[in-house]
Amino acid sequence: MTAFLLEVGTEELPASFLSGAVEQWRSRIPESLAAHSLNSDSVTVYGTPRRLAVLITGLPSQQPDREEEIKGPPAQAAFKDGQPTQAAVGFAKKQGVAIEALEVRPTDKGDFVFVQKSIPGRPVADILTELVPQWIYNLEGKRLMRWGDGDVRFSRPIRWLVSLLDDAVLPIELENGSIKIHSDRISYGHRVLHPEPITIHNATDYVKTLRYAYVLVNPEERTQLIEEQVQATVQKLNGSTEMYPDLLEEVTNLVEWPSPVVGKFETEFLALPTEVITTVMVSHQRYFPVFAAGSNTTLQAYFVTVGNGDPNKADIIAVGNERVIRARLADGQFFYKSDLSKALEDYLPQLETVTFQEDLGSLRAKVDRIVNIAGQISTQLQLTESDRQHITRAALLCKADLVTQMVYEFPELQGIMGQKYAIASGESTEVATAIFEHYLPRGADDILPQTLTGQVVGLADRLDTLVSIFGLGLIPSGSSDPFALRRAANAVVNITWAANLQINLATLLEQVAANFCQQYNKDLGQLNSALQEFFLQRIRTLLQEEKQIDYDLVNAVLGENDPEYTDRALQDLLDVRDRALYLQQIRRDGTLDKIYETVNRSTRLAAQGDLDTKQLDPTSVVRPELFQKPSESAFYEDLVKLVPQTQAAQESRNYQLLVAGLVDIAPTVSNFFDGADSVLVIDPDPEIKRNRLNLLGLLRNHARVLADFGAIVKN
Repeated sequence: MTAFLLEVGTEELPASFLSGAVEQWRSRIPESLAAHSLNSDSVTVYGTPRRLAVLITGLPSQQPDREEEIKGPPAQAAFKDGQPTQAAVGFAKKQGVAIEALEVRPTDKGDFVFVQKSIPGRPVADILTELVPQWIYNLEGKRLMRWGDGDVRFSRPIRWLVSLLDDAVLPIELENGSIKIHSDRISYGHRVLHPEPITIHNATDYVKTLRYAYVLVNPEERTQLIEEQVQATVQKLNGSTEMYPDLLEEVTNLVEWPSPVVGKFETEFLALPTEVITTVMVSHQRYFPVFAAGSNTTLQAYFVTVGNGDPNKADIIAVGNERVIRARLADGQFFYKSDLSKALEDYLPQLETVTFQEDLGSLRAKVDRIVNIAGQISTQLQLTESDRQHITRAALLCKADLVTQMVYEFPELQGIMGQKYAIASGESTEVATAIFEHYLPRGADDILPQTLTGQVVGLADRLDTLVSIFGLGLIPSGSSDPFALRRAANAVVNITWAANLQINLATLLEQVAANFCQQYNKDLGQLNSALQEFFLQRIRTLLQEEKQIDYDLVNAVLGENDPEYTDRALQDLLDVRDRALYLQQIRRDGTLDKIYETVNRSTRLAAQGDLDTKQLDPTSVVRPELFQKPSESAFYEDLVKLVPQTQAAQESRNYQLLVAGLVDIAPTVSNFFDGADSVLVIDPDPEIKRNRLNLLGLLRNHARVLADFGAIVKN
């Protein structure tokens, strides 16, 4: 078996490109090999800021031979009177076989000529020579660049190429205009610690050879080492830190031989909000902050960076890092003091100078809309006057911090600084907290606003954005969603579900859309329809992906082009969630199986009748005097008993009451269909037929209170 090494040496790659390139090769290279019938024992992808590499072990030296069936011309064109025509001769010649090797076989489109060819495998070296340039050039990423005078696009200029098949160089040439890069066994170590060229003698020597040259090529190994180094360094400072996942990944992709560097800053900067200091360190400087031991809020005047230079010069590196952080914190200190010089409310006029969207006016206009929508939500929820006042105030101030100097410099602090400035301005805790919370979820969908004020303002903000952007016709399509409208709609649903807010989304959308259409002279029906369809798609996705509800059960609660269910879902988001979760529960515990057959059979037959799907009470639509069998009377009596159970289930959303009734009635319905005194539903007498269809229709209607059982797939 053979080992193959490919290393693409470059100028320093962006951390984001390196992460993506490693993941692409991990999936694409095995697929590429499989497409050429090449198996391997392992495919390991490595990456550092200066190189991208793959080591493939257990490759065969030659591609296996294979049989291939090739379809030729129609039989009637290939043979005339049993003799081959020019078409047959030409096909045989092209395939390199004798006429006698041609076979005539029937197909869906008639008889055709086929030939079975034995294709010998090619040497793996030849195949790899063709594949390697494809692996390199097909990598995707942002802001790919050209260099030299060629048209090749890559993240950074390619400087060297290592290509070894065991201990032999596999000749590969990358051409970029006048620049030609030929493969060799020469690589390069760490730029500072081992700048000399290094020779790789065998493909399997790659990792240890680079380690000798102060390069850890395995990203996972670097990540683990960095985490251990940072934690050990912080402990020596009697502190603790947080291993921010994004920061850890970025730092991993910025160094080849990591070493910790400790820096410090003046304690006077600790008077700044913790979030300001950590944002400067983590997001802007890629430093790990040091907290007091056992705390993630009380900072110490230290930080830890991960160097990629000479560990013996850590003190010099620290001085440079300290100079940078000191300047950034001094800026933050100035912004903070300047922002606190006036109340948060005083920033509202400045919002008029900031455009939300060129056709939708300023952020100040958006704030007014948020206040209005928050009021509509408060009315739906029948909130107290105290809650309404907090919500109105929070809605008014929720965007004010966007025009402060701190947030202008550090946009990721929006909401965070708004909360702090609100407290400093004397606003209530409820208002200040809501200003922060209305942006949630920020980085993760499971972090949602916890206060009622934050929930209502967050909903109002997103509903305004959704209606306004949809109203302009800027609807997301495919992967394009520049205004993050899918995320906004997801947040509306998730906030409502998590807080159990009893809102009527359909009414809210119509109210907000009506105001927009009146102001901008748009078609209300068209806008409302688009919004409802969009939200139904998001509800469907969230139920399946986040709540882990089976697709058919989601169809059952949302209906398939059934307005009764789609309208119901938007009118009561809590109800559609509860019904879906309950259906999944009774599928797991087997209860669904007990009612599935009787309900579905009844539903299919009831479709031949004309009973209103909302009718539940049998006394006004079933005539007992037309009964001919005891099974009809029993069915009727059980339906009468079922009515209060179904009504109670509707009022309380306790659908266990309904399902318990459906379980109880199932034997009666089975006897109605197949028992000793079963009936023929489609009776020749139209009145008897209608009476029996109404019995079945009533059972269907009771089941429809939970879901459309016709959409459920039998286990």
